[in-house]
Amino acid sequence: MARICILIGSKSDEKVAEGATKVLDEMGLDYEIHVASAHREPEKVARIVASTDADVFIGIAGLAAHLPGFVASRTTKPVIGVPVSAKLGGIDALLSIAQMPKGVPVATVGIDRGDNAALLAARILSVADRRIAEKLRVGG
Repeated sequence: MARICILIGSKSDEKVAEGATKVLDEMGLDYEIHVASAHREPEKVARIVASTDADVFIGIAGLAAHLPGFVASRTTKPVIGVPVSAKLGGIDALLSIAQMPKGVPVATVGIDRGDNAALLAARILSVADRRIAEKLRVGG
């Protein structure tokens, strides 16, 4: 079972996703990855969110970057948003992800920081999984 579900808004976001998957592979954490746009394929995104057994979501998107917020509106599980520097240096995506309305929380990491999203997902999982906590231990 995948513990983490990574959704990317388009194929062009794969490079940022590689930062996340590299960290997760190094830690031995299972994940699934899907390409689905909240704007062009909202039904597909909703199906992915409803059907996965993952405990944490990572949403990677640029421009208007609605993907992480859309995912958060469909689940009570933690969602981490990664803004992509597609245009405007990624500031547009950063603001879109960070400025979610009340009741739709999304943790936000820095622009293009798929690696930090993976580490945050691991920290979330480590609260209930001692094995992951040991892998994250500073100096360990």
